[in-house]
Amino acid sequence: MSNNQPSPIEKIKKESHGLRGTIKESLSDAYTGAVRDPDQALVKFHGMYLQDDRDRRDIRAAKKLDRLYSFMVRLRIPGGFLTPEQWVAVHHVAGLYSTGVIKITTRQTIQLHGILKKDVKPTLKDFSLVGLDSIAACGDVNRNVIVSGNPAETPLHERLYGYAKLISEHLLPKTRAYHEIWLDEEHLNPQDEEDPLYQDRYLPRKFKIGIGVPPNNDPDVFANDAGLIAILENEELVGFNIVVGGGLSATHGNPETYPRAATVIGYVDIRDGDANLLSALYEIVTIQRDFGNRSDRKLARLKYTLDRMGVEEFKAELTRRCGFALEPARPFAFTSREDRYGWLQDHRGLWNFTAFAENGRILDDSQQTLKAALLELTEAKLCNIQFTANQGVIVASVTTKNKKRVHEILEKHGVVAFLERSSVLRRNSIACVALPTCPLALAEAQRYMPSLIDKIDILMERHGLQNENIITRMTGCPNGCGRSRLSEIGFVGTGPGHYNLCIGGDHVGTRLNQVYRENLDESGIVSTLDELFEGFAKNRNPGEHFGDFAVRSGWVTPAAA
Repeated sequence: MSNNQPSPIEKIKKESHGLRGTIKESLSDAYTGAVRDPDQALVKFHGMYLQDDRDRRDIRAAKKLDRLYSFMVRLRIPGGFLTPEQWVAVHHVAGLYSTGVIKITTRQTIQLHGILKKDVKPTLKDFSLVGLDSIAACGDVNRNVIVSGNPAETPLHERLYGYAKLISEHLLPKTRAYHEIWLDEEHLNPQDEEDPLYQDRYLPRKFKIGIGVPPNNDPDVFANDAGLIAILENEELVGFNIVVGGGLSATHGNPETYPRAATVIGYVDIRDGDANLLSALYEIVTIQRDFGNRSDRKLARLKYTLDRMGVEEFKAELTRRCGFALEPARPFAFTSREDRYGWLQDHRGLWNFTAFAENGRILDDSQQTLKAALLELTEAKLCNIQFTANQGVIVASVTTKNKKRVHEILEKHGVVAFLERSSVLRRNSIACVALPTCPLALAEAQRYMPSLIDKIDILMERHGLQNENIITRMTGCPNGCGRSRLSEIGFVGTGPGHYNLCIGGDHVGTRLNQVYRENLDESGIVSTLDELFEGFAKNRNPGEHFGDFAVRSGWVTPAAA
């Protein structure tokens, strides 16, 4: 497709009347569980995807039945914080309308799967009653803003969480379509929703923002289109380094597409207020709006815009739009990026317990009854709920008085025992949803990763590495939702039961890994890792991480910065 010819979705956006399209009419089409083709693109801006159960496609096709369509609804929860009342509502909505499994995403929010078309509106209305919405959780706009998750990680947590909320609101679309379609609000004067940021074009592709505070890079700042790295002086927040151009998606067989770690472009001071910071982020979005590729969606993320313009020209354009130049970047150092499990006390004297929800799935099973535990705790108003960008869930803000009672509830539901018996490798693994619902998935991820970790754990123990924290992630396709290309060991699905094995990312998430072996099945994965772990165990330097050893050993060569 030529650069002068916009992709079909561009026409849909411009003619959508503020993202309204014919969604209302689609909802009343009783002959199908789907919505009309143009509306399938538009509902994403309202925080949902149309999906179908791929496990049942062939059976239904043989019976000449329509696909078993349903919706995935993803909430907008900047910073990943929920009150106990909000969690109770999420629990009941999940049981009433969805599969019942609550999925924590790698963007510090939750999504529910299997919601039938007739139930989408009641779902969103119920969420609205407790102050939750799904506006801009998907689509070609700025999505959920993520931040370091654990209140015990830094005394700045509340302030950084405030920035996540502030930036989310600052970059929200102005259209009231969501409120009219799903919450039955009246259509107001269209002039009231004129949108100088998104206009009627919105962005060429999705846009993601993450906020990190050294030394823990738990939000994986360098995976984002734009990221903020908190800069402290004498333990006071003075400003942020800004990074741009991160994004991990690619397309197999298309060399024009590639994962990219973000580039640090400068620093903004906030001691005189947040105006410059908000202006810089706003104008980064407008640059992507105006210069991004609207012809080929595979080449439409900010990373391609940045590489096409060049970093210096991008910075010059940002200066022109902001009316001020970014200052030189300040020094910073990340030393980790994992969740810190178990109990930690924060600067307020409150306690926070990070539980292990494998691959972000909150449910009750033979391992632990985590879903029931969280309901019991929140119904008694014993805690808040805080998500991490590593698919973790924190029982947050527990008073010293209530800590013993909370711990007993967690023990009763097997949450403490499951955490204690899970290996270090398992605790720090991530997998995307993939099959059966994701239409892009080429291979399994969250359904398969736990059993593969069983086999990798055996290898780790064989080589005396059982206490080694190797950041390991899996995605069912190369789109990168599980951030597999920014891990020390990454699995990227290529087809049923087959994965590219990628190694050599650094431990703290600033360097991409590289493809080491292509299209491996399980036996190939296990035998290859067995050889790699043997070399690592015998020849590593003291304290050397696996990803760094893979590069030093010449197994892979990092891409040029």
